[in-house]
Amino acid sequence: SVLFTADGAREAFAGAEIIQARFDELQDVVSQGSRHARLLEAHPEVVGNLLFVRFAYKTGDASGHNMVTNASDALMQRILSWQIGLSYGSISGNFCSDKKATAVNGILGRGRNVVADILLPHEVVERRLRTTAQEMADLVVRKNLVGSTIAGAIRSANAHYANMLLAFYLATGQDAANIVEGSQGITYAEARDEGLYFSCSLPHLIVGTVGNGKHLTQINDALEKLGCRDDREPGENARRLASLMAATVLCGELSLLAAQTNPGELMATHLLMERKEQQSS
Repeated sequence: SVLFTADGAREAFAGAEIIQARFDELQDVVSQGSRHARLLEAHPEVVGNLLFVRFAYKTGDASGHNMVTNASDALMQRILSWQIGLSYGSISGNFCSDKKATAVNGILGRGRNVVADILLPHEVVERRLRTTAQEMADLVVRKNLVGSTIAGAIRSANAHYANMLLAFYLATGQDAANIVEGSQGITYAEARDEGLYFSCSLPHLIVGTVGNGKHLTQINDALEKLGCRDDREPGENARRLASLMAATVLCGELSLLAAQTNPGELMATHLLMERKEQQSS
Protein backbone atom coordinates (compact mmCIF):
# COMPACT_ATOMS: atom_id res chain seq x y z
CA SER A 1 0.00 0.00 0.00
CA VAL A 2 1.10 3.57 -0.66
CA LEU A 3 0.40 6.76 1.26
CA PHE A 4 -0.47 10.18 -0.11
CA THR A 5 -1.13 13.39 1.81
CA ALA A 6 -3.58 16.14 0.90
CA ASP A 7 -4.61 19.52 2.32
CA GLY A 8 -7.74 18.02 3.81
CA ALA A 9 -10.22 15.16 3.72
CA ARG A 10 -12.14 16.64 0.76
CA GLU A 11 -9.00 16.64 -1.39
CA ALA A 12 -8.06 13.13 -0.24
CA PHE A 13 -11.50 11.75 -1.19
CA ALA A 14 -11.35 13.54 -4.55
CA GLY A 15 -7.94 11.99 -5.19
CA ALA A 16 -9.27 8.52 -4.39
CA GLU A 17 -12.11 8.96 -6.88
CA ILE A 18 -9.72 10.05 -9.63
CA ILE A 19 -7.46 7.06 -8.99
CA GLN A 20 -10.43 4.71 -9.38
CA ALA A 21 -11.65 6.53 -12.49
CA ARG A 22 -8.22 6.28 -14.17
CA PHE A 23 -7.54 2.71 -13.07
CA ASP A 24 -7.04 1.45 -16.65
CA GLU A 25 -4.18 3.92 -17.07
CA LEU A 26 -2.56 2.64 -13.91
CA GLN A 27 -2.86 -0.94 -15.13
CA ASP A 28 -0.96 0.05 -18.27
CA VAL A 29 1.80 1.64 -16.18
CA VAL A 30 2.35 -1.64 -14.34
CA SER A 31 2.19 -3.84 -17.45
CA GLN A 32 4.67 -1.64 -19.31
CA GLY A 33 7.14 -1.73 -16.45
CA SER A 34 7.16 -5.48 -15.74
CA ARG A 35 6.95 -8.74 -17.64
CA HIS A 36 5.09 -10.44 -14.81
CA ALA A 37 3.34 -7.91 -12.57
CA ARG A 38 -0.29 -7.11 -13.32
CA LEU A 39 -2.44 -4.63 -11.39
CA LEU A 40 -5.74 -6.20 -10.31
CA GLU A 41 -7.36 -3.82 -7.82
CA ALA A 42 -6.94 -0.59 -5.92
CA HIS A 43 -8.55 -0.13 -2.50
CA PRO A 44 -8.46 3.46 -1.16
CA GLU A 45 -8.91 4.41 2.48
CA VAL A 46 -9.07 8.01 3.73
CA VAL A 47 -8.09 8.99 7.27
CA GLY A 48 -8.25 12.74 7.79
CA ASN A 49 -6.06 14.28 5.10
CA LEU A 50 -4.27 10.96 4.47
CA LEU A 51 -5.05 8.77 1.46
CA PHE A 52 -3.95 5.13 1.68
CA VAL A 53 -4.19 3.03 -1.48
CA ARG A 54 -3.81 -0.73 -1.23
CA PHE A 55 -2.86 -2.09 -4.65
CA ALA A 56 -3.43 -5.77 -5.47
CA TYR A 57 -1.14 -7.41 -8.02
CA LYS A 58 -0.69 -10.67 -9.84
CA THR A 59 2.98 -11.73 -9.62
CA GLY A 60 3.22 -15.10 -11.40
CA ASP A 61 5.39 -17.61 -9.55
CA ALA A 62 7.19 -14.97 -7.49
CA SER A 63 6.22 -13.93 -3.98
CA GLY A 64 6.72 -10.48 -5.49
CA HIS A 65 7.96 -8.27 -2.66
CA ASN A 66 10.34 -6.25 -4.81
CA MET A 67 8.18 -6.55 -7.91
CA VAL A 68 5.16 -4.89 -6.33
CA THR A 69 7.23 -2.24 -4.56
CA ASN A 70 8.77 -1.25 -7.89
CA ALA A 71 5.34 -1.20 -9.52
CA SER A 72 3.86 0.86 -6.67
CA ASP A 73 6.70 3.35 -6.97
CA ALA A 74 5.87 3.81 -10.67
CA LEU A 75 2.17 4.21 -9.85
CA MET A 76 2.91 6.90 -7.26
CA GLN A 77 5.00 8.81 -9.77
CA ARG A 78 2.19 8.66 -12.35
CA ILE A 79 -0.50 9.70 -9.85
CA LEU A 80 1.59 12.60 -8.57
CA SER A 81 2.17 13.74 -12.16
CA TRP A 82 -1.60 14.29 -12.50
CA GLN A 83 -1.33 17.18 -10.02
CA ILE A 84 -4.66 16.47 -8.36
CA GLY A 85 -3.83 17.85 -4.93
CA LEU A 86 -1.94 14.85 -3.58
CA SER A 87 1.61 14.81 -2.23
CA TYR A 88 4.01 11.95 -1.52
CA GLY A 89 3.57 10.37 1.92
CA SER A 90 5.34 7.01 1.79
CA ILE A 91 5.92 4.11 -0.59
CA SER A 92 4.64 1.88 2.24
CA GLY A 93 1.56 2.88 4.21
CA ASN A 94 1.12 -0.30 6.34
CA PHE A 95 -2.30 -0.94 4.78
CA CYS A 96 -0.72 -3.87 2.83
CA SER A 97 -0.17 -5.40 5.45
CA ASP A 98 3.28 -7.02 5.19
CA LYS A 99 4.65 -9.16 8.05
CA LYS A 100 1.96 -8.06 10.49
CA ALA A 101 -1.05 -9.83 11.98
CA THR A 102 -3.98 -7.79 10.65
CA ALA A 103 -7.57 -8.32 9.52
CA VAL A 104 -7.23 -6.67 6.10
CA ASN A 105 -5.18 -9.50 4.59
CA GLY A 106 -7.98 -11.98 5.14
CA ILE A 107 -10.67 -9.56 3.99
CA LEU A 108 -9.06 -8.22 0.81
CA GLY A 109 -6.57 -11.03 0.17
CA ARG A 110 -2.79 -11.27 0.15
CA GLY A 111 -0.66 -13.98 -1.44
CA ARG A 112 -2.17 -17.44 -1.93
CA ASN A 113 -5.49 -18.42 -0.37
CA VAL A 114 -5.52 -22.17 0.30
CA VAL A 115 -7.94 -24.55 2.02
CA ALA A 116 -6.93 -28.14 2.81
CA ASP A 117 -9.56 -30.56 4.07
CA ILE A 118 -10.00 -34.26 4.65
CA LEU A 119 -12.65 -36.74 5.80
CA LEU A 120 -11.15 -39.45 8.01
CA PRO A 121 -13.18 -42.60 8.75
CA HIS A 122 -13.87 -43.26 12.42
CA GLU A 123 -11.70 -46.38 12.35
CA VAL A 124 -8.67 -44.36 11.20
CA VAL A 125 -9.24 -41.65 13.81
CA GLU A 126 -9.51 -44.17 16.63
CA ARG A 127 -6.71 -46.52 15.53
CA ARG A 128 -4.15 -44.02 14.19
CA LEU A 129 -4.87 -40.85 16.17
CA ARG A 130 -6.06 -42.66 19.33
CA THR A 131 -9.04 -40.35 19.75
CA THR A 132 -12.58 -39.88 18.41
CA ALA A 133 -14.15 -37.55 15.88
CA GLN A 134 -16.31 -35.96 18.56
CA GLU A 135 -13.36 -35.32 20.88
CA MET A 136 -11.46 -33.70 18.03
CA ALA A 137 -14.39 -31.51 17.01
CA ASP A 138 -14.95 -30.46 20.64
CA LEU A 139 -11.29 -29.55 21.14
CA VAL A 140 -11.17 -27.49 17.94
CA VAL A 141 -14.06 -25.39 19.27
CA ARG A 142 -12.86 -25.13 22.86
CA LYS A 143 -9.13 -24.63 22.24
CA ASN A 144 -8.79 -23.13 18.77
CA LEU A 145 -11.96 -21.06 18.50
CA VAL A 146 -12.82 -20.08 22.08
CA GLY A 147 -9.24 -20.03 23.35
CA SER A 148 -8.05 -17.91 20.45
CA THR A 149 -10.98 -15.54 20.91
CA ILE A 150 -10.26 -14.80 24.56
CA ALA A 151 -6.59 -14.32 23.60
CA GLY A 152 -7.65 -11.64 21.11
CA ALA A 153 -6.51 -13.46 17.96
CA ILE A 154 -7.15 -11.64 14.67
CA ARG A 155 -8.97 -13.80 12.10
CA SER A 156 -7.00 -16.78 13.39
CA ALA A 157 -7.91 -19.95 15.29
CA ASN A 158 -5.34 -22.71 15.01
CA ALA A 159 -2.95 -24.76 17.12
CA HIS A 160 0.45 -24.28 15.47
CA TYR A 161 0.45 -23.36 11.78
CA ALA A 162 3.70 -21.44 12.25
CA ASN A 163 5.71 -24.59 13.04
CA MET A 164 5.04 -26.30 9.70
CA LEU A 165 5.19 -23.07 7.71
CA LEU A 166 8.60 -22.06 9.06
CA ALA A 167 10.09 -25.42 8.05
CA PHE A 168 8.75 -24.95 4.51
CA TYR A 169 9.78 -21.31 4.32
CA LEU A 170 13.37 -22.03 5.30
CA ALA A 171 13.68 -25.10 3.05
CA THR A 172 12.28 -23.36 -0.04
CA GLY A 173 13.91 -19.94 0.26
CA GLN A 174 10.89 -17.88 1.32
CA ASP A 175 10.96 -14.71 3.41
CA ALA A 176 10.57 -16.34 6.82
CA ALA A 177 9.14 -13.15 8.36
CA ASN A 178 5.99 -13.70 6.29
CA ILE A 179 4.89 -16.49 8.61
CA VAL A 180 3.56 -13.64 10.78
CA GLU A 181 0.56 -13.23 8.48
CA GLY A 182 0.90 -16.68 6.89
CA SER A 183 0.21 -18.43 10.19
CA GLN A 184 -3.11 -16.61 10.56
CA GLY A 185 -5.71 -19.19 9.65
CA ILE A 186 -8.63 -21.23 10.92
CA THR A 187 -8.83 -24.92 11.75
CA TYR A 188 -12.36 -26.33 11.63
CA ALA A 189 -13.72 -29.80 12.39
CA GLU A 190 -17.01 -31.69 12.43
CA ALA A 191 -17.95 -35.11 13.79
CA ARG A 192 -19.98 -36.70 10.98
CA ASP A 193 -21.63 -40.08 10.52
CA GLU A 194 -18.81 -41.02 8.12
CA GLY A 195 -16.01 -39.86 10.40
CA LEU A 196 -14.00 -36.72 11.17
CA TYR A 197 -14.21 -33.78 8.78
CA PHE A 198 -11.12 -31.62 9.33
CA SER A 199 -9.97 -28.51 7.48
CA CYS A 200 -7.27 -25.83 7.60
CA SER A 201 -7.84 -22.49 5.86
CA LEU A 202 -4.78 -20.35 5.15
CA PRO A 203 -5.99 -17.15 3.45
CA HIS A 204 -2.68 -15.36 2.95
CA LEU A 205 0.40 -17.46 2.23
CA ILE A 206 3.22 -15.34 0.80
CA VAL A 207 5.26 -17.84 -1.23
CA GLY A 208 7.08 -18.06 -4.54
CA THR A 209 9.14 -20.51 -6.58
CA VAL A 210 11.23 -17.92 -8.43
CA GLY A 211 13.03 -14.78 -7.30
CA ASN A 212 15.61 -13.92 -4.67
CA GLY A 213 17.42 -16.93 -3.20
CA LYS A 214 15.64 -19.54 -5.34
CA HIS A 215 18.81 -20.11 -7.41
CA LEU A 216 20.74 -21.50 -4.43
CA THR A 217 21.56 -25.18 -4.87
CA GLN A 218 19.79 -26.48 -1.75
CA ILE A 219 16.71 -24.35 -2.42
CA ASN A 220 16.49 -25.41 -6.05
CA ASP A 221 16.87 -29.08 -5.05
CA ALA A 222 14.04 -28.78 -2.52
CA LEU A 223 11.71 -27.12 -5.05
CA GLU A 224 12.51 -29.79 -7.64
CA LYS A 225 11.75 -32.60 -5.19
CA LEU A 226 8.44 -30.94 -4.39
CA GLY A 227 7.54 -30.80 -8.07
CA CYS A 228 7.61 -27.00 -8.11
CA ARG A 229 10.10 -26.63 -10.95
CA ASP A 230 7.92 -28.15 -13.68
CA ASP A 231 6.98 -26.38 -16.91
CA ARG A 232 3.57 -24.96 -16.03
CA GLU A 233 1.53 -21.84 -16.61
CA PRO A 234 2.82 -18.78 -14.68
CA GLY A 235 1.72 -19.01 -11.07
CA GLU A 236 0.97 -22.74 -11.09
CA ASN A 237 4.24 -23.80 -9.40
CA ALA A 238 3.73 -21.26 -6.62
CA ARG A 239 0.15 -22.45 -6.17
CA ARG A 240 1.39 -26.04 -5.94
CA LEU A 241 3.89 -25.03 -3.26
CA ALA A 242 1.18 -23.24 -1.28
CA SER A 243 -1.06 -26.32 -1.54
CA LEU A 244 1.71 -28.60 -0.26
CA MET A 245 2.24 -26.23 2.66
CA ALA A 246 -1.46 -26.28 3.51
CA ALA A 247 -1.57 -30.08 3.35
CA THR A 248 1.41 -30.30 5.71
CA VAL A 249 -0.20 -27.80 8.07
CA LEU A 250 -3.33 -29.98 8.13
CA CYS A 251 -1.26 -33.04 9.08
CA GLY A 252 0.48 -31.12 11.84
CA GLU A 253 -2.79 -29.81 13.23
CA LEU A 254 -4.33 -33.28 13.21
CA SER A 255 -1.37 -34.77 15.05
CA LEU A 256 -1.08 -32.12 17.75
CA LEU A 257 -4.79 -31.79 18.46
CA ALA A 258 -5.25 -35.58 18.61
CA ALA A 259 -2.44 -35.79 21.16
CA GLN A 260 -4.02 -33.04 23.23
CA THR A 261 -7.30 -34.94 23.55
CA ASN A 262 -5.42 -37.49 25.69
CA PRO A 263 -4.01 -36.43 29.10
CA GLY A 264 -0.22 -36.59 29.21
CA GLU A 265 0.29 -37.78 25.62
CA LEU A 266 1.81 -34.56 24.28
CA MET A 267 4.52 -34.29 26.95
CA ALA A 268 5.21 -38.02 26.98
CA THR A 269 5.85 -37.93 23.23
CA HIS A 270 8.22 -34.97 23.57
CA LEU A 271 10.19 -36.72 26.31
CA LEU A 272 10.37 -39.95 24.31
CA MET A 273 11.71 -38.17 21.23
CA GLU A 274 14.24 -36.18 23.27
CA ARG A 275 15.60 -39.36 24.87
CA LYS A 276 15.97 -41.02 21.47
CA GLU A 277 17.94 -38.01 20.20
CA GLN A 278 20.18 -38.03 23.28
CA GLN A 279 20.88 -41.76 22.92
CA SER A 280 21.77 -41.44 19.24
CA SER A 281 24.09 -38.45 19.74
